[in-house]
Amino acid sequence: MKLLISNDDGIFAPGIRTLADTLAAAGHEVTVVCPDRERSATGHGLTLHQPIRAEVVESVFHPTIKAWSCSGTPADCVKLALWALLESPPDLVLSGINQGQNLGSDILYSGTVSAAMEGLLEGIPSIAFSLVSYTTHSFEPAANFAVALVAQLAEQPLPSLMLLNVNIPPVGQEEIAGVALTRLGVRRYIDIFQKRVDPRGKTYYWLAGEVVEEIEASANPDLPEQLPTDVRKIRDNYITITPLHYNLTDFTGLQTLQSWKFPWTISQTKALE
Repeated sequence: MKLLISNDDGIFAPGIRTLADTLAAAGHEVTVVCPDRERSATGHGLTLHQPIRAEVVESVFHPTIKAWSCSGTPADCVKLALWALLESPPDLVLSGINQGQNLGSDILYSGTVSAAMEGLLEGIPSIAFSLVSYTTHSFEPAANFAVALVAQLAEQPLPSLMLLNVNIPPVGQEEIAGVALTRLGVRRYIDIFQKRVDPRGKTYYWLAGEVVEEIEASANPDLPEQLPTDVRKIRDNYITITPLHYNLTDFTGLQTLQSWKFPWTISQTKALE
């Protein structure tokens, strides 16, 4: 398959090198376009007020891989690859392997998930891979699972356009309990801003959020209530796969709001403009 791979940890991150090289060794046509430096927690930001530069990278990846480093965000990288660098669209857009989890509400901030989401916005099925550890650097189990998952999708394509958010526990291959289909959980943080003073006497703040609890999210009425959350299953050493899409409409809330009586009619609102 023809694969485009990006990340938010930067061109020299071991996670993307392990993922790209393993997939290339498995016979896939791999192109890498990713940030020239770490861009974690940038969400789906795009670069609009300055130029984006891309440079060919050599001697970092498997010799069959074409690679570029990009001055922009993860979403920039995928958009630039699809519209300027690649001669034809890939079969899949992959992102990762991220150093650290992207579970539950983390996905709203994640550059890793946003890179994959950009592929989805362009009509290409996408997968985000994350290793649930900031200290473990053993990416091989995650890369091996990526090879198996991509092979399965080649034989059995996704039933509809979607993004698969995949988290891999930081354990050896033999310790992985299995693979679980999950829904998003919730991770709550204490956002601690450390107040500091620079050498010139100016005050600045450093965000140092800490997870204080991981809780079950209330089930989507369209999903089976027994479907576990990614937060819970990753603790049991399961690889979690959560299907995502970019439509954030709350359809249950929409049905509730339709019964409301708003103070202004459409005609009255237009008259005020």
